[in-house]
Amino acid sequence: MKKYLALDVGDVRIGVAKSDILGMLASPVETIDRRKTKAVKRIVELCREVHTTSIVVGIPKSLDGTEKRQAEKVREFVAKLEKEIENLEVIEVDERFSTVMADNILNDLNKKGAIEKRKVVDKMAAAIILQTFLDSQKRNFN
Repeated sequence: MKKYLALDVGDVRIGVAKSDILGMLASPVETIDRRKTKAVKRIVELCREVHTTSIVVGIPKSLDGTEKRQAEKVREFVAKLEKEIENLEVIEVDERFSTVMADNILNDLNKKGAIEKRKVVDKMAAAIILQTFLDSQKRNFN
């Protein structure tokens, strides 16, 4: 089965998640602070650690389904990754509500403090993006 890495790309942070070896479950990995870390380099390292060249990336859209300006920024970032990772497979997924869902989950778990929550919400959003993709693959397989 193929392993995947998922990205929730923002201007300040990038949430990262990975799939299990069976491609059934997504789990949060880390949140990359783009101000402190070379994000492309770190994601290349993570791809090597996970043994994948398949990335699921969330594309932000408005409620009406039109793409936001951030979608262009995400694709610009992915283009940088494609220069660094040979044969990179990029799978775009509509990420509407992923951050809201992650935020709600963390509220339910009583994560207190904005700083603590920001460290977790982006990687949780990436896990939601990836789980959405994995679930769609299961439906398409059946």
